[in-house]
Amino acid sequence: MTSSGILPDHFAFPAILKAIAALQHLPLANQIHAHVLKYGYGTSFVPVANSLLNVYGKCGDISDVYKVFERIPQSHRDTVSWNSFISALCRFEDWETALEAFRLMLLDDVEPSSFTLVSVAHACSNLPRHHGLRLGKQLHGYSLRMGDIKTFTNNALMAMYSKLGHLNDAKVVFELFEERDLVSWNTMLSSLSQNDMFLEALLLLHRMVLQGLKPDGVTIASVLPACSHLELLETGKQLHAYALRHDILIDNSFVASALVDMYCNCRKVHSGRRVFDYATEKKTALWNAMITGYAQNEFDEEALMLFIEMEAAAGLCPNATTMASIVPACVRSEAFIHKLGIHGYVLKRGLGTDHYVQNALMDLYSRMGNIQIAKTIFDNMDVRDIVSWNTMITGYVICGQHNNALLLLHEMQRVDQEKNESSYEHEKRIPLKPNSITLMTVLPGCATLAALAKGKEIHAYAIRNMLASDVGVGSALVDMYAKCGCLNTSRKVFDTIPCRNLITWNVIIMAYGMHGKGAEALELFNCMVKEVKPNKVTFIAIFAACSHSGMVREGQNLFYRMKDEYGVEPTADHYACIVDLLGRAGQVEEAYQLINDMPLELDKTGAWSSLLGSCRIHQKVEIGEIAARNLFHLEPDVASHYVLLSNIYSSAQLWDKATDIRKRMKEMGVKKEPGCSWIEFDDEVHKFIAGDASHPQSGQLYGFLEILSEKMRKEGYVPDTSCVLHNVDEDEKETLLCGHSEKLAIVFGILNSPPGTTIRVAKNLRVCNDCHEATKYISRITDREIILRDVRRFHQFRDGRCSCGDYW
Repeated sequence: MTSSGILPDHFAFPAILKAIAALQHLPLANQIHAHVLKYGYGTSFVPVANSLLNVYGKCGDISDVYKVFERIPQSHRDTVSWNSFISALCRFEDWETALEAFRLMLLDDVEPSSFTLVSVAHACSNLPRHHGLRLGKQLHGYSLRMGDIKTFTNNALMAMYSKLGHLNDAKVVFELFEERDLVSWNTMLSSLSQNDMFLEALLLLHRMVLQGLKPDGVTIASVLPACSHLELLETGKQLHAYALRHDILIDNSFVASALVDMYCNCRKVHSGRRVFDYATEKKTALWNAMITGYAQNEFDEEALMLFIEMEAAAGLCPNATTMASIVPACVRSEAFIHKLGIHGYVLKRGLGTDHYVQNALMDLYSRMGNIQIAKTIFDNMDVRDIVSWNTMITGYVICGQHNNALLLLHEMQRVDQEKNESSYEHEKRIPLKPNSITLMTVLPGCATLAALAKGKEIHAYAIRNMLASDVGVGSALVDMYAKCGCLNTSRKVFDTIPCRNLITWNVIIMAYGMHGKGAEALELFNCMVKEVKPNKVTFIAIFAACSHSGMVREGQNLFYRMKDEYGVEPTADHYACIVDLLGRAGQVEEAYQLINDMPLELDKTGAWSSLLGSCRIHQKVEIGEIAARNLFHLEPDVASHYVLLSNIYSSAQLWDKATDIRKRMKEMGVKKEPGCSWIEFDDEVHKFIAGDASHPQSGQLYGFLEILSEKMRKEGYVPDTSCVLHNVDEDEKETLLCGHSEKLAIVFGILNSPPGTTIRVAKNLRVCNDCHEATKYISRITDREIILRDVRRFHQFRDGRCSCGDYW
């Protein structure tokens, strides 16, 4: 046109500028802008100026938009001018300025259109919730006063309410207007899915189809997450089939990504991979969905290989989502040796400040035992969401630092309370209220430390916040109460869980077993098999229960029936349990024979370890030596094997052999785990180590122990010096016995609690014969119930007797 000598006018420029906006070609926009100015159409012709606003809004920067808008005379600015300006401000995410522009537009007496309201609703939805909702409701009221009931205005209002967390208001808008189009339905479907209302989303889809609307790619991508979260595989397959019949999958990476996520979440990873392989357009989101699917299902090597292919073959740059998924695969994969290298890669990519990636890195370092590095990452995070706190609490639990896990939970609640006290100021903070994952993570810490008071506090929190009925939280509460010695309370919680799963049943069976109630555990097992199918953990729990109760015949009977009747193949752990069952009952030779009869492909380490423990109880030196020799070969660095054999020799007064074993331990650098006991008092867990005098009350404790010892001797107590595994004189042996950690913890409880209070102590090792006997006397002399949990089981001492019947 220009080559022919025909000059472009105010009709040609808007058309060509619209084309440039679609191409997003800034240099070309600048050239045409120069022609506009050259031919004098810059400010005098509003349609041209409006087109310039639009083109710079789409491919320029915000300063270009301001310059063009400010050069339009105020009297010439029409609705399109303001709409283009406000739309550009929204595109550059300058939400507050967009709303200020809307206010100035009204002051200039320029009437907004539906397009204006759509942009302003979008701006409101991106403000802090309280502020955005207040302005959004004003905008909604304004639209009603204007009589604007256009479909796309209502669609924008629905999206705004949903994003601001007021889904019910979005539903009301949806139901009140009849001219709904496909975008209306898709907006509502997407809102329901994003707010975890998955069943409602599926019901709305059904209603939409009944009204004759044909779902498109956005519909399918919005509803598939509901199938994924609810694990509705068949419904997901139907949506997949619909997408194939209507060619929705062609060039639609979003639908493909949603399908991959659905199949992987339903544990059909190979089906997800087929969708991935057949997708014609593989965008980053699709690669991320497949890598995440592999990682979530612990196909770690496959996840790593796909991650490498994504960058090397496809030429795509991994983003924060990619790294948050691949880091857990790196820490689990044995094939991936340089685990710390992935942190360096994250930093190289500039993703080290993304909080999702930081969460994954915290988990990586925790699982590698580097809890301090994990804590450093946590402390330096700009934004900590609930996942961040849960990950750090889990890290402490993984590393055995249960007390720190409880302290961090307390800090989390304090931060959440401070946020609530200043809600507007901290509006942009992510909520920190402990959820079901938090409680499931921290309750095992209460169980390990026998921190009953803290466990009860968490239980009360769960009830107040409607979390106690959650099957995961309920199972953790059952376990916590059982491990704190409150079996009756544990059973009450179990009975109130509305929907019990396999884990819940396994926990309660294990609880009864630990308390030496094998018959009750077996009764629970018989009830369980009527509701759910047992797994290998169930049989470990029931065998342990039989072992602690001397129910040899019952345990063996189940062992030989488990494969044919329940479809569970006996594993190495099951054989180890039956070896323990036989050995604990004194049938050491039969236990030894069972190990020899084990299938060759099974690892015998656990079975030999159980046999060695039985030889220690029943002083079987020869078989104990055989078991120890095998264990020294299989696990040369495990201290307990050497200690048990040394104990066997010491009990048989074979002092030279015992000394040789301890010398061998020293030469190999193998160290025995010291005896340690815990007791909760005044919202704090007190820890005692054998022979330790570092506790502030140590003087009082040892003094009171001497007084108790005198009273116990008068009652008939005789110290069992065979528990002292050193060749020293009898007086020194008796002195050493007084320093055992469980005795110190028990005495601490007696001195610091009112008369009649139950004493609850946990120990990391098996309670020795002398402490067991002494505690029976202490319970009678002090008129206390003493509940002692050792590494094997519970001992409930009352009136000079123990619940185990001296069988442990």
